[in-house]
Amino acid sequence: MVAELIIVAVIALIVLLTVVRSVRIIPQARARNVERFGRYRKTLEPGLNFIVPFVDRVKAQIDLREQVVSFNGQPVITEDNLVVQIDTVLFFQVTDPRAADYEIVNYIQAIEQLTATMLRSVIGSMDLEQTLTSREKINTLLRGVLDDASGKWGIRVTRVEMKAIDPPKSVKDAMEKQMRAEREKRAAILTAEGQRQSQILTAEGDKQSKILRAEGDKQAAILRAEGEAQAISQVFESIHRNDPDPKLLAYQYLQTLPQLANGAGNTFWVIPSEVTTALKAVTSAFTPAETSRPQDNGGAALPPAQQALTLEEAAPQDAAPQSLNGSSGEDR
Repeated sequence: MVAELIIVAVIALIVLLTVVRSVRIIPQARARNVERFGRYRKTLEPGLNFIVPFVDRVKAQIDLREQVVSFNGQPVITEDNLVVQIDTVLFFQVTDPRAADYEIVNYIQAIEQLTATMLRSVIGSMDLEQTLTSREKINTLLRGVLDDASGKWGIRVTRVEMKAIDPPKSVKDAMEKQMRAEREKRAAILTAEGQRQSQILTAEGDKQSKILRAEGDKQAAILRAEGEAQAISQVFESIHRNDPDPKLLAYQYLQTLPQLANGAGNTFWVIPSEVTTALKAVTSAFTPAETSRPQDNGGAALPPAQQALTLEEAAPQDAAPQSLNGSSGEDR
């Protein structure tokens, strides 16, 4: 009885072990290859899978998600014979578990070596300045070459990035000095440009101010001239409207002569020829036509000297001392 129980227990254990060995649960985005008698049979998909126990062998799990691997310190020589250290970041994804398992022994190591080789090939045709300024171009070239080379391994390279490019220390110092000089140059240029703009604006302001001042003076002169012209026109019209006779005009002319003589620079002035006519008009004004000339010596006409004396007495007193010069007759 005890022996039968032991046999039943052994059989149940073998059945349970067989069931357990024949069932495989694969997580999402994972895959496992199955070999039967050492030969590839199939790839287990995510979910519940059945195999033949003790006949099929399930290999290691392969991750189908996108993976990131970093390669640090790849020494590369540029075209101008400078050794730079380049850190590279690679993004890839396994698309064919069978090829990734059977076409290459270690695809991570293979990708690293291929990346270093392609970096030397691409950057070897560029100088340091092109290397530092052409990262996008280098990344595109590396991605294209790595994707083509790793396609037969069941791997798709999605992205390649150069994380850092470290030139030699001497080159770094020279670059820092150059950058400092460039910054100082730009600062000096901006300062000079600012001063230039300031001077231009100041000159423009002075120019506009002078133009406005000149325009104001011009308008004032024009208005002043127009006012004087209007005043002269009004006086002229008033005189002609009142129709003055020659006697009044001659008298006003004689009253103006002392004012002309009292000027600061009027030490010598010329009396126009019309003065004779004016004097005659004044003489006729102060000698009425109705009365006869004074008679002397029994009704005879006065001598010419007495006639001149009579004319001088008839003239205004303030105009008598002013003869033909503006001072006292000394500056003739």
